[in-house]
Amino acid sequence: MNFELKPLGLAAVASEKCDALVVLIPEGFKPGKDDLSLLAGQSIKDKDLETKPGKLLQLYRPVQASAVRLVLAGVGEGKAKQVRTALTAALASLKGPSLKKLVVCFATPAREDAVRATVHAIADATYVYTTTKSKSEGRTLQKVLVTATNASEVHATFLRASATVPGVELAKEWANRPANHATPIELAKAAHELAKLPKVSCSVLGPKEVTKLGMGSFLAVAQGSEEPLRFIVLRYDGAAKTQAPTVLVGKGITFDSGGVSIKPAAEMDEMKFDMSGAASVLGVFRALAQLKPAINVVGLIPSCENMLSGRAVKPGDVVTSMSGQTIEILNTDAEGRLVLCDALTYAERFKPKAVIDIATLTGACMVALGGVRSGLFSSREDLGAALFAAGESAQDLCWLLPLDDDYADGLKTGFADVANVAGRAGGAITAAKFLQRFTEKYPWAHLDIAGTAWKSGAAKGATGRPVGLLVEYLMTQHTHS
Repeated sequence: MNFELKPLGLAAVASEKCDALVVLIPEGFKPGKDDLSLLAGQSIKDKDLETKPGKLLQLYRPVQASAVRLVLAGVGEGKAKQVRTALTAALASLKGPSLKKLVVCFATPAREDAVRATVHAIADATYVYTTTKSKSEGRTLQKVLVTATNASEVHATFLRASATVPGVELAKEWANRPANHATPIELAKAAHELAKLPKVSCSVLGPKEVTKLGMGSFLAVAQGSEEPLRFIVLRYDGAAKTQAPTVLVGKGITFDSGGVSIKPAAEMDEMKFDMSGAASVLGVFRALAQLKPAINVVGLIPSCENMLSGRAVKPGDVVTSMSGQTIEILNTDAEGRLVLCDALTYAERFKPKAVIDIATLTGACMVALGGVRSGLFSSREDLGAALFAAGESAQDLCWLLPLDDDYADGLKTGFADVANVAGRAGGAITAAKFLQRFTEKYPWAHLDIAGTAWKSGAAKGATGRPVGLLVEYLMTQHTHS
């Protein structure tokens, strides 16, 4: 799908030939003298169109425009969320194989956040998963033209948003794939594919190399599965080698049965989404290759299945992590932190400016924040603030949660240096406190995306979050460096 931005107002956009033209009309709209403006103005006056977000008026082959279908859509004050609501409603009304070229016109000068929302709303509304369907129509929409009289002012935001879309969709694709179509080996192949893009390289370690590194915690999770683990290392080298990289660590559990501490059968299929952190790292690298910022980024993906067999790790087992710390595994379903901790130790070798891990880590985070905001933890106030701001800007929201030392008390055990779980209370925080033990040598942040990485129910599927947040953060670092 190709996005384009042009500096056109209502008078000029009327002559654009397309399958559908969506005109975004805010409160207090003052019509000009052109036919399309007069039509919109009269519709509001006659109360056939309301400017509340999501209210639509549709016309077929209107004389006022060259579009086959015209949708006048109210956007309220024209804020990002209101524009997203309007476009979601408009595209739901336009669904069908005939929609190949879409034009979206801002009737008044566009806000930057609204332009970003426009691009992502269109991508979300038209995304179709097809990989494991024998007969499925994919996305028919091929070209999207966004127009605004102040196009030059919002051009940079538009470019960033349209470059982020392929990254979000790559993350969706891999998170949506069933576990037998997204094994650690398949995930590694996807990473190798990214290495064909500019400035991106990839190396993959298998069980022998991981054993040699002493990643006993990662190996313990993988040992119950027939599928061999993979440790994926991606690099985006956009700056001098002397510039310290930002390291992204994505949890890559391609299926999580819970192991011996097995999960309930209901909705266990959704544990194919447990590698959404890994998928988001792949998505960020896809976006970076298009945006080409002058920064260095490393992506680390520890990937395996968490299965139960005669070889599977047992509750009460003690393993030795790459850091040398011993871990008593009291619950085998708290496996994400066990693969991440060894990757966090591995990250030290890059002498990073910051390390951010992304993981569908805890049900407790879903209880705390639902599906609206991802959980954010950071050992550094400036890093936490920068990630929070990036989330607000990208409309990919997160919320900063505490890391008081007292929360780690529940991780104490008489049989190892640390236990992998504490009690139920504050579960998202105690998981973060576990990870923090392995991050003393660099600024670190942790994004718990258990509530935001996918949706359940009728709309079941991956969201591609937090690719938008991470891309915005990295691009902001690029601007400030």
